[in-house]
Amino acid sequence: MPTPKQRLPYSIAGGGGGGRRAAAGSSVLPPVVVLVFLFVVAPSLFFVVRNGGRGHVHVASDPKGRNDNQEAVAMKNLKSILPKEVIDAIASSQQEAGALSLDFFRNHESPSWKTDDLVTDKSMYDKAKDENSVSEHDLPANKSLKDPDEHQVDTAAKIARRKLREKRREKRAMDLMRKDDEARVKLENAAIERSKAVDSAVLGKYSIWRKENENENSDSTVRLMRDQIIMARVYSALAKSKNKNDLFQELQTRIKESQRAVGEAAADADLHHSAPEKIRAMGQVLSKAREEVYDCRAITQRLRAMLQSADEQVRSLKKQSTFLSQLAAKTIPNSIHCLSMRLTIDYHLLPLEQRKFPRSENLENPSLYHYALFSDNVLAASVVVNSTIMNAKEPEKHVFHLVTDKLNFGAMNMWFLLNPPGKATIHVENVDEFKWLNSSYCPVLRQLESAAMKEYYFKADRPTTLSAGSSNLKYRNPKYLSMLNHLRFYLPEVYPKLDKILFLDDDIVVQKDLTGLWDVDLNGRVNGAVETCGESFHRFDKYLNFSNPHIARNFDPNACGWAYGMNIFDLKEWKKKDITGIYHKWQNKNEDRVLWKLGTLPPGLLTFYKLTHPLDKSWHVLGLGYNPSIDRLEIDGAAVVHYNGNMKPWLELAMTKYRPYWTKYIKYDHPYIRGCNLSE
Repeated sequence: MPTPKQRLPYSIAGGGGGGRRAAAGSSVLPPVVVLVFLFVVAPSLFFVVRNGGRGHVHVASDPKGRNDNQEAVAMKNLKSILPKEVIDAIASSQQEAGALSLDFFRNHESPSWKTDDLVTDKSMYDKAKDENSVSEHDLPANKSLKDPDEHQVDTAAKIARRKLREKRREKRAMDLMRKDDEARVKLENAAIERSKAVDSAVLGKYSIWRKENENENSDSTVRLMRDQIIMARVYSALAKSKNKNDLFQELQTRIKESQRAVGEAAADADLHHSAPEKIRAMGQVLSKAREEVYDCRAITQRLRAMLQSADEQVRSLKKQSTFLSQLAAKTIPNSIHCLSMRLTIDYHLLPLEQRKFPRSENLENPSLYHYALFSDNVLAASVVVNSTIMNAKEPEKHVFHLVTDKLNFGAMNMWFLLNPPGKATIHVENVDEFKWLNSSYCPVLRQLESAAMKEYYFKADRPTTLSAGSSNLKYRNPKYLSMLNHLRFYLPEVYPKLDKILFLDDDIVVQKDLTGLWDVDLNGRVNGAVETCGESFHRFDKYLNFSNPHIARNFDPNACGWAYGMNIFDLKEWKKKDITGIYHKWQNKNEDRVLWKLGTLPPGLLTFYKLTHPLDKSWHVLGLGYNPSIDRLEIDGAAVVHYNGNMKPWLELAMTKYRPYWTKYIKYDHPYIRGCNLSE
């Protein structure tokens, strides 16, 4: 057994009681003194001896005299604060174990603490210094790095290298962030481009109109079930590829059940009562599939493939929708066709003396308010006339000049003979009886009789699929073959005795008195119309081919377009400026359709270029045939509302929110209308 004196240094370090025996030989150190030594004196002693009472490290190679002086100073300071027993214990420990120094630890190093790398390995030393050393600007002013009494550790070169390394780390971090941002932006741009290729349909579930009438969360359950079906399809494909036949069959069964529960539901209220049960059952199967066949990479690839397939289907369905909507817009409903046929039969059974309208002397009176209406739709024409007269302040001063084709001439006459517009004057004419309107005078008629135009309209090998024929269908509309559509460019020839006339389309509804339009000063211009251009749309470059030199030299691509449908024409200025001659010139240049496609608005823009006076927008509000987001206050304040577009108010595809503006001018209890099953 070693003696207590030999165990003293280790007993002190371990908190034992041999200290007093070494000093006094007969007593034991009090516990309080031991605790103070362990937790206060021992750490302080280590740092004092290590640092020599100063703020920097002194290596073991310092001169021995310097170390002895430092130890003497340290012991002198400790004697003032420690009991005599503790001082004697420290002295005994130093006699047997020697002074504590870094050399002691270097010479008796433990395998768990090696200091060679800290001294010899420059890179590791720099790294340790970077992490643990105090920077120069953090030191007190009285402890500068350039103190000659201290060892220089952080030299200027090392500080510069450290700053350089920090800059390099910052630069690498910035480069990584920039690359991440660039990659994210590229992905976002690609997604935006893909979304542009899939335009949302106006009549779709997620149209702007929906927000006004439906709760945003009304279809959350429907969307959950559809999402479950999508994930079930993904997992079923993975299960089949991994020969998990039982899981595959179970997923297929749940998919069919959920599809039957969802059906064609658009909101939660439309769901089958079994939907919650199907959701729970599907959720359990999906959890099971996730545990058995989950593969992040495979699921991502499958979802990407499904997305691309869905995009293709949306494009195809949109083309079909465009084709069918344009086809529906060209058709006449059976009820209106029935009305026209019955009226025609009754008109030809009517005696000749009963086929004349009263007040024919007003037809050429320039002091009255004259309207031009060219239509082959009896019901639509009746709404225009009825709405105008019902909102007129002096109906007896209004004169309607209605022109139709041979097929509908009898029906149009019979309707207004049975339903005269009050005290207003009306006259119906047949466009086929205008002998001056022939192919030698009218370029459009000559072009319509050409072989190229007939081939364009009646070509036998047209595309057989819905999507393939949708692109050109718009320009093959039968209305472009009818002179009723082009008669608006011959108003002075049709009404040579009139000075002003208001042109109206048959798809408009009049809501206010229009006599104020005759008082509008057109400032020497021929046409008064409401402009339709906004920031960048409905300008000339939307309708005309500016790659053609004839168009590019004579017109401004940013010139504002205007609307046909309600136009006040000064027929005196028309004749002075030879508007019809200008129209003929441009129509002849477009014989091969290189300046514009078929229609009347593009040649109208050319013919009345710089000859159109803009009217206040409250006179004419457009878009009720295609735009579901028109402000209701704007519609109610308009003098005329226009159902331009494919969704005409007499068709089933009309927007229901706008139909009442049109239907309130129809008498659904009329015998002819009731007999043809026309319903509101």
